[in-house]
Amino acid sequence: MATTRITRPAPGAAAAAAAAVALPGDVRLMNAVASGIYALALLALLAAAVLWLSRSPLFAIRGLRVEGDLLRINAETLRANAAPRLAGNFFSTDLAKARAAFEAVPWVRRATVRRIWPDRLVVHIEEHRAAALWQGDDRDDRLVNQQGEVFSANVGDVEDEALPSFSGPAGSSAAVLSLYRRLQPVLQPLDLEVEQLQQSSRGSWRALLDNGATLELGRGSEDEVMARSERFVRTLPQMLARYHAPLEYADLRHADGYALRLRGVSTNPAPNAKPGP
Repeated sequence: MATTRITRPAPGAAAAAAAAVALPGDVRLMNAVASGIYALALLALLAAAVLWLSRSPLFAIRGLRVEGDLLRINAETLRANAAPRLAGNFFSTDLAKARAAFEAVPWVRRATVRRIWPDRLVVHIEEHRAAALWQGDDRDDRLVNQQGEVFSANVGDVEDEALPSFSGPAGSSAAVLSLYRRLQPVLQPLDLEVEQLQQSSRGSWRALLDNGATLELGRGSEDEVMARSERFVRTLPQMLARYHAPLEYADLRHADGYALRLRGVSTNPAPNAKPGP
């Protein structure tokens, strides 16, 4: 004879199932609405706490530490120029705006700002290091840093440093600095220094030397300009020794030589003759 086994649900599960079935729809809706209200209240409470933290004087910024290798500016100058532009407390201070405030101070190239609990900011400053004066088309003298970037600062701060002067089209400052760094060592055996290096709007280079001479370097890539310059430097001492006169002008734009003008001596070739050495 077959035996049928009947499994009964646990009392607790049966009660829960019965309760779920027994709850009418409006009660379940009421419970859902209540849960939503509790969640919104919690969010509002959190928002109020955040707002209180952002405005509370308990977390005001009470210290500013300046780091970096500073030569042109000092910590007091930075604080005096940038601190009035800082807004908020430890939590609400906008670090991007704080960085911009410090980078607006003359001679500051880059600033990095971070928080130090509970009430301090630390700013690390990288200064501009001037490599040359920059004479733009607007005749507003500025400076070129060691990275080839043009920046604004008091030119009088570097008047005792005998910096070279650069000029060229907008955006060419890095190229001018690069050529200068290669050209200057080449001229040193002649005891000559570049006082001005210019690039025209058409890409032609000209160097004015400390003895008053002018070098027309011509156009082309940096390597091409340097090849002509190195050839000129190798052969110039022979010409100076031959004529016993100082250099006044040299035109290096010729493919197979260069033309010279010495003070008191003319070495210009005849109309049908080739250029000099």
